[in-house]
Amino acid sequence: MPVQPKVSERAIAELVAQVGRIAYGDGFTEGLTPAQWTALRYFSRANRFSRTVSAFAEFHATTRGTASQTVKSLVKNGHLTRKRSEQDRRSVRFDLTETSRALLARDPFESLVAAAGELSITSRQVMGRGLDRILRVLAEQHGKKPFGVCPNCTYLRTGVCCVNDAPDYHCELFGKMLTEPDIDQLCVNFSPAR
Repeated sequence: MPVQPKVSERAIAELVAQVGRIAYGDGFTEGLTPAQWTALRYFSRANRFSRTVSAFAEFHATTRGTASQTVKSLVKNGHLTRKRSEQDRRSVRFDLTETSRALLARDPFESLVAAAGELSITSRQVMGRGLDRILRVLAEQHGKKPFGVCPNCTYLRTGVCCVNDAPDYHCELFGKMLTEPDIDQLCVNFSPAR
């Protein structure tokens, strides 16, 4: 039986970087830049509390100025709409347009998603946990906040009652009710459950 070679930390880091370079290079399509594709993907997955320029800047690990220019270009080209917050009139939330939803159906990132789909379920689980750990360590080292989804967050509370036979979800941080689709969206205020 052949011996499995040991994979070094450097080999893993190089593989992750190479996958990133390939995915980034595929992002110059449909008249968009890789940064614009990243923004569209982000706004399609972000919850209503996280669809801001500041949150996108944190997620994309860039400055607010750079993020603002990316978002501004997407608004100008009809890919995002601006909506003032009803609670705080200074805040602006961005939402996808039908044009951007149609573009996302042709997202070049889907080739990377399909490649990940070639892994067994067990391999995906192991790799997912490993990459999540790498991301959290890097975020901590660089003073960045982690992003995540409600089921893994300290602030998620589930009620004892149900509405229309659906679980009752509540964000303790904002004091807001959440819907089933809300809980699977990215949140800038994510705090990992321990």
